Amino acid sequence: MFIGHVGVGIGAKFLVPRVSLGTTLLASMLLDLLWPAFLLTGLEQVKILPGSTRIPPLSFTEYPFSHSLLAVFGWAAAFAIAHYLVRRNRKEAWICGALVLSHWLLDLLVHRPDLQIVPGFAKRVGLGIWNNLTMTLVIELTIFAVGIVLYCYTTKPADKTGSIGFSGMLVVLLVLYFANIFGPPPPNPEVIAWTGMASWLFIIWGYWIERHRTLKWLYN
Repeated sequence: MFIGHVGVGIGAKFLVPRVSLGTTLLASMLLDLLWPAFLLTGLEQVKILPGSTRIPPLSFTEYPFSHSLLAVFGWAAAFAIAHYLVRRNRKEAWICGALVLSHWLLDLLVHRPDLQIVPGFAKRVGLGIWNNLTMTLVIELTIFAVGIVLYCYTTKPADKTGSIGFSGMLVVLLVLYFANIFGPPPPNPEVIAWTGMASWLFIIWGYWIERHRTLKWLYN
């Protein structure tokens, strides 16, 4: 659901037009930005399944601190509070918190039953759409496309950089998405973790793009 989470972050600009794209992407992708750090520290684990045709060829064995529902509520609340303390805007804070929570809800759709409700409890959930490649592509790419439409409805390029920068990010995201689905499995969990850490570049990219785009409408 990587590109789906990005699509939600991009489209959220429609709801909170005065919030930077970098911030909405940070909220929607937060759990997957935390997860690599927890992998590197050993707090969470993932297993690679060589030769597997699963999408992705991974088994998410333990990730209670980044992806259990209880933890996600905590991350969402923390993000909303932090945003409110900086911006003093309740609507923006609520929506940013909801973006963090949306990550778990979208994961619930696609993941196999590996998402914990509460850390330490055996019960795990997931509707398993990843088991169907066609449905996976349709759902994730549709979310991504809708997000792009909403963002372009809300903003316009202020200069050439605002146009090329945004288009370039979309191309890179799509290339990485299809490489992740159809490419070979990663050699080890460390590569997964460091690749995931590189996703922070998209947050920086989002803030940079916003410096070169402007709102189409006059918002109060």
